[in-house]
Amino acid sequence: QSQVAESGGGLVQPGGSLRLSCSFSGINLDYYFIGWFRQAPGKEREGLACISSSPESTYYAESLKDRFTISRDNTKKTTYLQMNSLMVEDTAVYYCQAAEFPVRTSAQQMCGGEAPPPYFDYWGRGTQVTVSS
Repeated sequence: QSQVAESGGGLVQPGGSLRLSCSFSGINLDYYFIGWFRQAPGKEREGLACISSSPESTYYAESLKDRFTISRDNTKKTTYLQMNSLMVEDTAVYYCQAAEFPVRTSAQQMCGGEAPPPYFDYWGRGTQVTVSS
């Protein structure tokens, strides 16, 4: 049975950093795209950073301005989102996703919500990130 475990959220001051982690069990992460999304109160879910399966390509939302970095360790079945220079407007619930998509799907499509229906799809339950002084 597949499980997803998110961690790393919390309260941080503006300008601070956090690293979110998401571990998957019961799946071979080699075949999966990985994505990080967030949803703030009253706003739509936003795709932040996505990385495809091999050969890997990465997409970042332009609004992040190089503050966030996505990475994956397939041997540990874990993905990370390093967030630096956090701002108050980064406050949201952050979600990770692992999805197996048809070939020729791009990381940009995944983050933009334009990917075709995945064969398999796993979501974390979300972790709260609050940026406040």
